[in-house]
Amino acid sequence: MNSVDHKQRMKELVELLNRYNYEYYVLDSPSVSDFEYDMLLRELEELERLYPEDILPDSPTQRVGGAAQTEFKKVQHKEPMLSLTNAFSYQEVLDFHNRIIKTGITPTYVCELKIDGIASTAHYENGEFVLGATRGDGVVGENITLNMKTIKTLPLKLKEKYNLEVRGEVYMRKDVFNRLNEERKASGEELFKNPRNAAGGSLRQLDPSITKSRNLDIFNYILVNAEQYNISTQYEALKFLEKLGFNVCPTYRHCKTIQEVFDYIEYWHDNRHNLDFETDGIVIKVNEFEYQKKLGFTAKTPRWAIAYKFPPEEVVTKLLEIQFNTGRTGKVNPLAILEPVLIDGSVVQKATLNNEDFIKERDIRVGDYVVVRKAGEIIPEVVRVDFTKRDSKLKPFEMIKNCPSCGQPLVRKEDEAAYYCLNEQCEGRILASIIYFASRPAMDIDGLGEKLLTLLYEKGYIRKITDIYRLKNYREELIQIDRLGEKSVDSILDAIEVSKNNPLDRLITGLGIKLVGSKVSKILANKFKSLENLRTKKFEDFIQIDEIGPQIAQSIEDFLSKNQDLIDELISLGINPVVESAEEFKQIFAGQTIVVTGKLVHYTRDEINDIIEKYGGKAAGSVSKKTSFVVAGEDAGSKLAKAQELGIKIINEEEFRQLISGE
Repeated sequence: MNSVDHKQRMKELVELLNRYNYEYYVLDSPSVSDFEYDMLLRELEELERLYPEDILPDSPTQRVGGAAQTEFKKVQHKEPMLSLTNAFSYQEVLDFHNRIIKTGITPTYVCELKIDGIASTAHYENGEFVLGATRGDGVVGENITLNMKTIKTLPLKLKEKYNLEVRGEVYMRKDVFNRLNEERKASGEELFKNPRNAAGGSLRQLDPSITKSRNLDIFNYILVNAEQYNISTQYEALKFLEKLGFNVCPTYRHCKTIQEVFDYIEYWHDNRHNLDFETDGIVIKVNEFEYQKKLGFTAKTPRWAIAYKFPPEEVVTKLLEIQFNTGRTGKVNPLAILEPVLIDGSVVQKATLNNEDFIKERDIRVGDYVVVRKAGEIIPEVVRVDFTKRDSKLKPFEMIKNCPSCGQPLVRKEDEAAYYCLNEQCEGRILASIIYFASRPAMDIDGLGEKLLTLLYEKGYIRKITDIYRLKNYREELIQIDRLGEKSVDSILDAIEVSKNNPLDRLITGLGIKLVGSKVSKILANKFKSLENLRTKKFEDFIQIDEIGPQIAQSIEDFLSKNQDLIDELISLGINPVVESAEEFKQIFAGQTIVVTGKLVHYTRDEINDIIEKYGGKAAGSVSKKTSFVVAGEDAGSKLAKAQELGIKIINEEEFRQLISGE
């Protein structure tokens, strides 16, 4: 490679890697796999080793990691959160071991599963959790204290009153991830690519209640400055963390020889799919802290640890077709139709292709043999083309110009890679809206899934949302459908009738108003009490609600103005739920903002917040001058202290019970 060539390639790699870093760390939306990124980084590192005089100042090798987001307050780490050197073969692990031996050290190792999640740090004072932060760039992270408090596996109070910092990995279990994606699919939202992506997006929510709903977990594995607690090894540190109540991944092992390390790698390479969380490798650490200190650090990584990365299971199969489907929002998604192939124990026939840019950047063509794997070992995705098998006659991909459902021209929105159908009468959009209406996050009609609704739509039994409630007129026809039968049909019809009594917020969610999800639906339901009342309101009424901004307010007004006939139909069919009236719950907290803190005896946090809202109050998560009073349970911490500082009224749980009972 000549001088010009290597400089150009280094420039290309830096630009690519910096873009991928931004997507991964800032946007939480990676466009390439970890393996692809690692291979590109390794190529850049080799070129920089050969040509150190040409290293670019913005090269990713010149800093520890990705940038902290500006939406959260910055946190300066007392000790840098460094990344690890990666190994992709047993030989590279052996080389790591031999380099240590050459220093005159004969170490033992602690092997731990490398959790595929988000690195975090937790600070404790006098045994109480006071600060949580992301890794960020390794030096400065993001303050996510409130969000970390929602993680049930993170102790808020230790078994002993230590001042310490503990680092770990926030992750999402496979079952939680699958359920979350099912809900997002039903609501027409973009699916998370893998559990790590989902955990990152959840952890960086500005609203902690959203984070809480995602049911995140954490494994802790580093005790910062462990020696000050008379601990001399990593193995002892993990035992100490367990003793204090931290969630430590139980699969760690003290390995006395390098062969035992290889045995550990081999075992988990074969058995990792049995775990309920994702792991992408093994972290190998010198066990003895004395030896860690002797080995020291490079500018970016410790010399006493390495991460062995599992090779992703990839298979090659033929791309038979690229199909397109239209969602309820009008977004048109490309889908790969494949020759059936076995991946991780299941047959895969379809895989995501993301969007036009993804396909063109990788030059994917119908008829190609493509490499396929499960994203995060869950969702099938096309990774790249096997160009050695390409037929020269294959035509380059061209994005369709018209909606596959209605034929109307598609529009690519500014700053998006996706195309949209803007025709509100598009059959694809209508069908997707019907599916969403019956889905779990909305009306939750048992038995009315996507496949059956699609069939009923094609047969003409359902052509709009309200037709669901007329299906009883087709009972005999439904019984004739394969794999339904009389019992199943009656069960579905019963579920449809039961759904008429669903809470108002579920109905509002099911209407699919743009920008209105379950949270805003609850706000609207509690404010306006009935569908009949809601339909009469205008922009001015919505904008007065604290949680609703001008965009959402305008979206609600636009929907109501266009869908009065739909509302008339729903009401005529007996679907007009009403929120419990103010007479049933005296509005004793009307106009008051109430904060609950500490451990409660008689209520869960959700239960007491629901009671506050039923009695007219607003349940808030933080104390401010606007707080009317605080309900303090046992072990109340910083919120109680702030309330005392501001002179805000404080009551206990029993006094709260007396208030609502009228005693």
